[in-house]
Amino acid sequence: MDDFKWKHFMGDMILGCVRWYCKYGISYRDLEEMMLERGVEVDHTTLYRWVQQYAPEIEKRLRWYYKPFLGESWKVDETYVKVKGKWKYLYRAITKSGKTLDFYLSSTRNAKAAKRFLGKILCKMKEYEKPVTINTDKAPAYNQAIRELKEEGLLNEDIFHRKVKYLNNSIEADHGKLKRLINPTLGFKSMKTAYATIKGFEIMRMFKKGQLNIWKYNQGLTGKIRLIERQFNIYSAA
Repeated sequence: MDDFKWKHFMGDMILGCVRWYCKYGISYRDLEEMMLERGVEVDHTTLYRWVQQYAPEIEKRLRWYYKPFLGESWKVDETYVKVKGKWKYLYRAITKSGKTLDFYLSSTRNAKAAKRFLGKILCKMKEYEKPVTINTDKAPAYNQAIRELKEEGLLNEDIFHRKVKYLNNSIEADHGKLKRLINPTLGFKSMKTAYATIKGFEIMRMFKKGQLNIWKYNQGLTGKIRLIERQFNIYSAA
């Protein structure tokens, strides 16, 4: 299957634009100008459509490569994202060493949303991959979510649920770095477009954290480009 059929640009160029937008925290108009400087005329609305189509695909196709680190405790928290002028909730989880586990955008901040997020991570894990400790803030929603996940067998009964605020400082700092990528968007128009774009931001952050380094084969930026392009059957000489 050709992922770029009927497009007027080469696949490596499209993926390059998506990668730049999601990595550097720029506006679509800035990216349009950058491409024009390189002799490529592409409208900012076209760039927007590329990000919406391919950013989620990049994250989806690379999902297998960023495995969780076994035996590490989790830090779970949520931050705010503006969608259509209203605040929504981006649930995020990282390991003790700062590696991103997963993320989930929700319209609500309650036990149901917290359970859905944690269940999203746990259902993909083998038993030996699951944590022995989860640290959250003192929101009662997490108490209920973790209790129900234990009852359903997705979490072990002996898992330790900590609620120590300062231990979540690292994920709060991680939120800030992600927000620097989100801020140039000036807010999203819908939950669908917000989640699609955030998937691109998150996967680029994972690259920056070194979570996919083993698959870059010590090739640095070139290895990163090749890894992404291989998911779309592009084998360039980058």
